[in-house]
Formats: sequence, C-alpha cells, structure tokens
Amino acid sequence: MSAKKLKVFVTVKLPDSVETRLRELFDTTLCPDKRPMPREKLLEAAQSAEVIISSINDQIDADFFTAAGEPLKMVANFGVGYDHIDIQSAADKGIIITNTPGVLTEDTAEMTMGLILAVARRFVEGAETVQRGEFSEWSPTFMMGRRIYGKRLGIIGMGRIGQALARRAKAFGMSVHYHNRKPVSARIAEEIGATYWDNLDDMLPRMDVVSVNCPRTPETFHLLNAERLGLLSPNAIIVNTARGEIIDETALAHLLREHKIAGVGLDVYERLPGINPELFGLPNAVLLPHMASSTIEARQDMGDRVILNIKTLQDGHRPPDRVIPAMI
Repeated sequence: MSAKKLKVFVTVKLPDSVETRLRELFDTTLCPDKRPMPREKLLEAAQSAEVIISSINDQIDADFFTAAGEPLKMVANFGVGYDHIDIQSAADKGIIITNTPGVLTEDTAEMTMGLILAVARRFVEGAETVQRGEFSEWSPTFMMGRRIYGKRLGIIGMGRIGQALARRAKAFGMSVHYHNRKPVSARIAEEIGATYWDNLDDMLPRMDVVSVNCPRTPETFHLLNAERLGLLSPNAIIVNTARGEIIDETALAHLLREHKIAGVGLDVYERLPGINPELFGLPNAVLLPHMASSTIEARQDMGDRVILNIKTLQDGHRPPDRVIPAMI
C-alpha cells in the first residue's frame, strides 16, 4: 500500500460523511459551496490535482484534458451518467474515468413510479388546491384522474432502472412493454412479464404511459421528437427521469397545451440550468428539480463508490468502475 496520499480536488459539495472520509484518506480540497464550480477554477485544479471528483455540472471536455497537468491521473464522477465527459479525450491522454454504477437504480425507479402516479392521479394539483384553501367539500367530479391499474406501460431503455421500474409497475397491475437495442434475457422477461418491441414507432401509439429510461447518446438525442410524440394517444402520459435531451421539449409543450397528450412528469430537462418556459403553468405537467436519486442512502452509496475507486488507484490497482470508449 502506498504511503503517499493522492491529491484530490472536489468540484461539488458532497454529504458531510463523504467529505470527512475523503479528508481522512486523501489530500483533499473540498468545494466551498453548493454552486457549480466556475470553469476557470476547474481548469486550474486540473493542472495540479491527481484526482478530480466531478459532477454532471462540470464539462469535462476536450479542452479540460488539454489543460490538464501531468499529475492528473483520474476523474472520478459523482454519478452514473458520463455524457458530460469526453471519454475518448481522456483515454487519449491516459486519464482514467470512473462513475458510480448500480447505486441509483432503486431510488430512480421509485421516483419514476411516483411521477407516473402523480401525473395520472393529479397529486400536485390536488395538494396545491388544499394549500390555497380552495377545498371545502367532496364532489363526485372533483379532481378526477386516471387509474394506472390495467394500463400499458412502455419503457424506453430496459437497463437496471428500466427493469426496477418494470417490477414496480407489475406490482401496480400494469402491463409492461419495452423498447431496447436488444431484448432482455428470457429469465428477466418472464420475471417482469415484459413484451419486447423492436420498433419504437410501433410501440408508442399503443401505450398509456411511456417512461424514458435510456442513456443520453448521439443516437438518443431527441429520440422522442415531434413526429414520434405525435404518435401517442391523447390519453397518454410521458415521464422522464433519464436525460432531458431525449425529448424535444418544445414539441412536448405544444402537445400538452393542445391537450394532444394527457400529461407529463419530468425530473430532467433539455436545457439545464434553464428550463423551457413553455413548460411552466401547465396543469398537466409535474416538474421536479432533478431529484430522482436524491436520497440520503443514494448519496452515501455514491460517495462510497467514488472513494473505493480513488482508494483502489492510490493502492496501485485498477479502479473497478472504469468508463472506457468502448462503453459509449
């Protein structure tokens, strides 16, 4: 085991327990506040740090790796997604990239199921009505939503999160359908009772609820464009807890305003840090602040994975959660 502590620079405020452990194990510079790290400070840190702990707020692009100094050995991403990191540029310079796979699955699936229920049963509208003091008595036609029992759920992307969502949907009595690059194993398909569609355009018109659970890649940018969104039933609901760029938000907002789809639940957005203003003020849109993985347990697990990857590097071994160009 190496006696020298790696010089680690953290670009984002992490839970106290994670930061304390980082200070114990490494020569760590912590982020002073919760705001995104300024670009110039990030590039400055890349010239002297041996490990950068990054987040989705940081653009770890080709210019970052050009600016990186000789000491930089690894970028340990605090998160599963790595579409904000230029993996090829990192590989070209011999810099290791790691992420935190498998720790957000259950939390994100919970939130996705919650969004489906919130949109279908109008939870947010109902809660706001009570908060405004506008609820005085029950009425048979007040706040009528739609039941999800017996409805068809179409999952786009049947990875870990898609499968965890499918299990929850099955428990709620939904019929599970999915589109993926290839079918899941026969064992998983039987367990969740899922029907595979190799053609997304064939699946969409037949679904009552569509959930986006695929990664953001060049192929999935605007996968749900205006044409595909137009295939949906007027009674359909869309939820997205994956990446905002997968849906054309302008087209989505138009369909919502024209009541050509029933509702939407979003936890991610196409143009962060800004949000498309056309989505505001729509009673059939439930908008959340990117909180699908925001549980105490998930953040601790993410920190543990980051620490494991850095400690493995410090001890002279290969970090377990490496991201390489072949994975893109």
